[in-house]
Amino acid sequence: MKIDIQKIRQDFPILSRQVNSKPLIYLDNGATAQKPKVVIDAITNYYTNQNANIHRGVHKLSQDITTAYENARITIQKHLNAHHSSEIIFTNGTTESINLVASSFGKKFIKAGDEIIVSEMEHHSNILPWQMLSEEKGAVLKVIPINEKGELIIEEYEKLLSKKTKIVAITHVSNTLGTINPIKKIIALAHQKNIPVLVDGAQAIPHMKVDVQDLDADFYCFSGHKVYGPTGIGILYGKENRLKGLPNYQVGGGTIKTVSFKKTEYADLPLRFEAGTPHIEGGIGLAVALDYINKIGLDTIQSYEHELLEHTTEKINQIKDLRIIGTAKEKASVISFVVNGLHPFDIGTILDHLGIAVRTGHHCTQPLMEHFSIPGTVRVSFSFYNTMEEADELVKGIEKAISMLK
Repeated sequence: MKIDIQKIRQDFPILSRQVNSKPLIYLDNGATAQKPKVVIDAITNYYTNQNANIHRGVHKLSQDITTAYENARITIQKHLNAHHSSEIIFTNGTTESINLVASSFGKKFIKAGDEIIVSEMEHHSNILPWQMLSEEKGAVLKVIPINEKGELIIEEYEKLLSKKTKIVAITHVSNTLGTINPIKKIIALAHQKNIPVLVDGAQAIPHMKVDVQDLDADFYCFSGHKVYGPTGIGILYGKENRLKGLPNYQVGGGTIKTVSFKKTEYADLPLRFEAGTPHIEGGIGLAVALDYINKIGLDTIQSYEHELLEHTTEKINQIKDLRIIGTAKEKASVISFVVNGLHPFDIGTILDHLGIAVRTGHHCTQPLMEHFSIPGTVRVSFSFYNTMEEADELVKGIEKAISMLK
């Protein structure tokens, strides 16, 4: 199936606007993706026609929206190919999902001298919770190194796995490098020693099919806003037996069966991990976003984005003094680069004046910047609604920025 770019672009209202009197070229999809009108309409419809609280109301509005919300959970279950809808926990994003597991798993299973494995390319959100847990418990944080292409050194990972390892937390796709990690192999190696694995899938879900049963992931998490859904909504998938073994993360309304001052009985999965009134319209909007990309087809999306990546990489590599950071064989549609003698912020500012939105800085991966001995990069992250013409305008913009700054 071939993507009809112009038809797709009409689904995204913001893509028709101008920035600094130039047509917007939005290439910061790794930070957040734009929203199709069907998602915007779903949120508007919620507040216009459906607004009510869920699970505890007997009136029609509450009953109807409860059904819609739980149907959204089923949509997400099917998208991930989870075994049960109860394995889908709504959170406010990837960051909370990781914190939930680190807090609950750590409370029960981590003690002094235990080891937790992360990688050198992790987003801060998949470093800090484990670092904090290690400090609190007296555990040791071990780090999988990368090579100069930005690929994990799997042999070193195997050496790190030991009887002391209690959990591995790893990104599926690097937000800075675009590296697609061999997650299935990483999980299999850990499972040989009965070690659970949490996967940060924030940058994978928008670009490829993810089957949590095929991967055999113990925990998998992502954020709605990166996959064309609303902000403030995220997902934690966990194997049923893993989630049942975790103590509560937060407690309050919705997490209980009965409460008394003598004893409280907590709810079954998934409600036990969903304290308080949830982001109802966010869950519904996320399900609509997943339906939207599934109609296009994730294989189609991945193929087209790869064409964008190869096309742009070839042209960018011809620019003098420019160096791409992250040249893994398996990459998602992300290009990070530096230009000798120039600060990424200055390049990004000039691109913005041309209507081109990119990300500059360390991208919440400071240990990765330290590895490459750079302060930051300019990051270009593509979506299926970007065009080859926009990629060419980006290259012209980079060349113009360099000529102005040097």
